[in-house]
Amino acid sequence: MPRNTPRSRPARHAYLTLALAAALTGTLTGCQAADAAQDTAHAPTGRASVVAAQKDRLATLAQRDVNAGAPAVIVRVDKGNGRPIEIARQAPWTRADHTLAADDQFRMGSNTKTMVATVVLQLVAEHRLKLTDPVEKWLPGLIPNGSAITVRMLLNHTSGLFNYLTDPDVLKAFTGQDTRAWTPRELIAAGVRHDPLFAPGTDYSYSNTNYVALGLIAEKTTGHTLGDLIQRRITGPLHLKNTYLVTGFGRTNNPRLAHGYEPDADRLAPLLPPYAPAGTAFAGPERSAGYVDTTGINASTLWAAGGMVSNAQEWARFSGALNSGKLLPPALLKEMRTTVAEEAEFPNRRYGLGLEKVSTPCGTVWGHNGQAPGYSSEAYTDATGRRTVSVFTTTIFGIASPKAAAANQALVNAAVCTMLDKPIPAAPASAPTDS
Repeated sequence: MPRNTPRSRPARHAYLTLALAAALTGTLTGCQAADAAQDTAHAPTGRASVVAAQKDRLATLAQRDVNAGAPAVIVRVDKGNGRPIEIARQAPWTRADHTLAADDQFRMGSNTKTMVATVVLQLVAEHRLKLTDPVEKWLPGLIPNGSAITVRMLLNHTSGLFNYLTDPDVLKAFTGQDTRAWTPRELIAAGVRHDPLFAPGTDYSYSNTNYVALGLIAEKTTGHTLGDLIQRRITGPLHLKNTYLVTGFGRTNNPRLAHGYEPDADRLAPLLPPYAPAGTAFAGPERSAGYVDTTGINASTLWAAGGMVSNAQEWARFSGALNSGKLLPPALLKEMRTTVAEEAEFPNRRYGLGLEKVSTPCGTVWGHNGQAPGYSSEAYTDATGRRTVSVFTTTIFGIASPKAAAANQALVNAAVCTMLDKPIPAAPASAPTDS
């Protein structure tokens, strides 16, 4: 594996997802003007008929996404002035495992970072932490050069710390090939045994190592576990009954959890980056459509970087509460929205303190996205937190091909523009039809 230098470092969340970066994190860059037929759906014929037309269009695009390769997809759009649009579609072969519903639980991947950042900023508001605190103050001896890395640098990925998920040993656990349960301190050790990417505070590089360190700092500051902090400060007060942090291996028989899937070894191989280790593949029970079921995969590599489970309704409640100012004082919400440029691959995105600002032709949205084996999630709000949108897809690499990526992009674009009451964008010419 090549050194993780500034020139060769992965662009985003997990080592495996670099090949999907444009599809999974650039999905909001291509909002197109609606054609005449779609404009007709927005004609002033009454709010109910407009919403019905929007839901029909989103349902059509969701089905196209499934037809193109997504095992299943959940879409939820809440414009803050009526009943939300909720859609669930799945491939027939997935029904033997689970019948999908729009309120099913879902592994949220890196959306977790927004919730962890909220807890950290609440501690800042209580003067128990400072954004300028060095890591060394809270985690002495754990991170080399920790006296030069601040809490803020961890939050906005300017620390320079190597992303532990690119470490070959951690990668084996992430893909389920290794059933060893990693502890948070072991994950950090896997990250810091690699050279840093740059001097602290001089550049940006997305690193899961940052958020595992933040989770440990929150625990050290309070004496409570991270899961307990999230429950006490966020999920409890917001009455979120389906939202929780997975710890350890995380195997679950929860019937409310949507099943996740990844292509089997033969189908996955051509989708991997050229530098992926030979034999990289996801572990899990085989399925007839050329997928493996990754629902019970080793989740110990995620924790504060990606271990939350939730559903679309509850994550929207959290995101709305955060962006409307219910969870943080105004000054700290402003800090959270103070952004730095992400890598050149993502010119429409800027990273704040666990929160992304995404510029789209349909308007600016705030939120995050995330991936865990078998799960891709995008969750955004408008600036006020009143309008929310979620698109959850039960795969990472199942939407990696150009055809599948185009269909998934068309769905996300349409959902975001519907949330903002803008014309639903026309599907790209490359998007598949229903046939």
